[in-house]
Amino acid sequence: SYEKGEEFYLYTGRGPSGHTHIGHLIPWILTKWLQEKFNVELLFQVTDDEKFLFNLPLTIEEVRKYAYENILDIIAVGFQPGKTKIFLDTEYIGKLYPLAIQVAKRITFSTAKAVFGFTDSSNIGMIFFTSIQATPAFLGSIMRGKPTRCLIPLAVDQDPHFRVARDVAPKLGFPKPSILHAKFFPSLLGADKMSSSDPQSAIYTVDSDSEVRRKIMNAFTGGQPTVKEQRKKGGNPDICPIYQYCMYLFEPDDHKLKEVYYACKSGKLLCGEHKQILAEKVIKFLKEHRKRREKAKDMLEDFIVRD
Repeated sequence: SYEKGEEFYLYTGRGPSGHTHIGHLIPWILTKWLQEKFNVELLFQVTDDEKFLFNLPLTIEEVRKYAYENILDIIAVGFQPGKTKIFLDTEYIGKLYPLAIQVAKRITFSTAKAVFGFTDSSNIGMIFFTSIQATPAFLGSIMRGKPTRCLIPLAVDQDPHFRVARDVAPKLGFPKPSILHAKFFPSLLGADKMSSSDPQSAIYTVDSDSEVRRKIMNAFTGGQPTVKEQRKKGGNPDICPIYQYCMYLFEPDDHKLKEVYYACKSGKLLCGEHKQILAEKVIKFLKEHRKRREKAKDMLEDFIVRD
């Protein structure tokens, strides 16, 4: 469609239930690259309502505090001010709600229950929420006054919302949104993904240098129990979060990455050495990010839209 000259816009989001970690940055960095490459508008939804409804211990005040803190990280990624609209659902609901109820009218409770696993104890806000999350996938069409395609880079756990949105789109006369999945960033503890509920599994943008070093030096690896065995048998980079950190974000040179892979596999590179190298790279990355994050405090109103 783009090659035929058709316009499109980007849409992504953040659920503000805690501090931003490096795993959250991955789809945002991809989105920024797409915005620069194609010079397109971005709608960035901050789902403060979702985190309040789904995370029972959180108060609306706590969620809003996290939301504005997360927005500093979002701006620090480097999105274009004139082409980026960031909004909290609770502050933009006047724009969202008329379209959200159009979406909601076309989603049955049986569909919502089948897709999201709702039960009789689920609060009714949770059941309605997917209508709010789907809305920015169509809002760009409303803003432009014509059907406009939407590309959504997202973490794979958000996919169910947009499968529902794709089903609803033709009924509303909008193009089906296109989805671009980002893999989960691996946990430092060896699990499938970083978890905001376990601070030791992730590196946060607010972590101090010493916290970054400690977390990385204590991380799970694909190495052997002893140096002797590591030299003899080699490590397993395929299951090692230290190698995967390099692969996803911290080693841009594919040739060097390949060298690291085989150095690990052959036992030439020890886990402790690799951890020290990665720690310095992450600390340098976060230092630059935090500088941009500080500048973002003066740029909030260039990005945020409200009713």
